[in-house]
Amino acid sequence: MNLARQLCPAAIAIALLALGACNSPPPGNPSHAAPAAARGSATATAPSRTASAQHCLIQPSDGRTTPSSDQPRPTLKVTTFDCGSFDLAQQRGRWVLVNFWATWCGPCLEEMPALSRLAQSRKDVVVIGLDSEDGIDAPTLAAFIKQHAPAYPIAVVDPYHPPADFESPRALPTSYLIGPDGVVVQKFLGPVAIEDVQKKIGPVKGGG
Repeated sequence: MNLARQLCPAAIAIALLALGACNSPPPGNPSHAAPAAARGSATATAPSRTASAQHCLIQPSDGRTTPSSDQPRPTLKVTTFDCGSFDLAQQRGRWVLVNFWATWCGPCLEEMPALSRLAQSRKDVVVIGLDSEDGIDAPTLAAFIKQHAPAYPIAVVDPYHPPADFESPRALPTSYLIGPDGVVVQKFLGPVAIEDVQKKIGPVKGGG
């Protein structure tokens, strides 16, 4: 499926407007295209899922399912764009912010510096960015990462078959705050207010 990336539609639901969130692109609708300014450096047309020796774009396997809402401790194992790995189960004892985003989403770009500051300022907080868009290729994403320099790992996930224990996001950005015990504490629809995250996780303990 080859979907053109889109900027947030002008006429989205009032609730999403209040949150500054972008509608996720609906399956099978290639008619939306985002202005280059909103996509940063992601300007490639008709991108395909390719990988170079320096970058990893992993296609999730078929058959992944949307979880039930009572999943207490979600699992998440992804290969990051720098060919590293991220396993949510290995982050026990730390807070984790799982951030679904896309290069075409203006609010996602606006919150990225704040997420970087959060990741850099506290050793007890981990941020993982999940690029949830169809058709992004390695050179395009590499250029985007070089320009915006997020201070946390990035992985690409299929927007229509997301990691099994997470819902396919209806709008971007969507984030999940997961506690040190692995339980989801809060879901954020729209840009995350770092002050709200700080209030939820409390003061730094043990020197950060």
